[in-house]
Amino acid sequence: MKAILCKAFGLPDTLTLEDIASPVPGPGEVLTQVKACSLNFPDTLTIRNMYQFKPALPFSPGSESSGIVTAVGAGVTHVKPGDRVFTFGSHGGLAEERISDARATIRLPDGMDFITGASTMYAYGTSYHALKDRGQLTANSGSEPETLLVLGAAGGVGLAAVELGKLMGATVIAAASTAEKLAVCQQKGATHLINYTTEDLRERLKEITQGKGVDVIYDPVGDQWAEPAIRSLAWRGRYLVVGFAGGEIPKIPLNLALLKGSSIVGVFWGAFTQKEADLSQKNMQQIATWAMQGKISPYISKHYSLAEAPQALTDMMERRVVGKAVVVL
Repeated sequence: MKAILCKAFGLPDTLTLEDIASPVPGPGEVLTQVKACSLNFPDTLTIRNMYQFKPALPFSPGSESSGIVTAVGAGVTHVKPGDRVFTFGSHGGLAEERISDARATIRLPDGMDFITGASTMYAYGTSYHALKDRGQLTANSGSEPETLLVLGAAGGVGLAAVELGKLMGATVIAAASTAEKLAVCQQKGATHLINYTTEDLRERLKEITQGKGVDVIYDPVGDQWAEPAIRSLAWRGRYLVVGFAGGEIPKIPLNLALLKGSSIVGVFWGAFTQKEADLSQKNMQQIATWAMQGKISPYISKHYSLAEAPQALTDMMERRVVGKAVVVL
């Protein structure tokens, strides 16, 4: 089979496309013929040895994919050869065939195509868990909807948070780096838009919330935006630590949480799917239902071939991707 390989940690242009032997599933594993692999920012970190999961070299990048089950290992009963599935893990998706943990392999709803399947569960799973389980986002705070600020709102998880926040009844404030990206955020349901490369984030948030502050902040960016965002929280606000796509992991003065009676809350969807599998499955069922009802849909900026996967990862690193980049096999 053909696979994109990371043989030494480095930038995407060091990845190679090679023919390798087809894998064989062991106990508790599933082998799929990959049809689509949706890329996420952590994929760009994994190939540089900068992510918390560190696969042994060589490995194929790509955390989430969809495809057809071709074989299962001992003990696997919930999927069988021929089933259409979504699967995720720290790596393995940028290949014609993929071995996955059976616990991270879920049957696709009837009628959901492979590209949508590969683009939905990771982003919406992360964002729904963040907003519902960790952020306790509610439609009403007193007599008014809660406000949700989404940083990096034009990325894959960011756009999912914008869309879900709107669906869950919040007033959504989208912050991104260009007018073009913000236009997509508006299409997905954002009521207010902030270009944080040309506008003062704190001043705009004061203006939008009339000085009250933001109830929930969804932050997959970190870096220089984290502290001004936390300073803009409302009383009992919740700041959701989703990721650090901006590069630097910020150091936060903890007195800010004290003064606002606020919460700084970690969001680790991958661990959640393992440690709280029943609740995770319920979340997935809700996401699949909304997707099939047309209430949510991933924004896909571009399709790439397997050979073009290094370019797709470069585009992600250079902030040229709006929503999702998908490698189609």
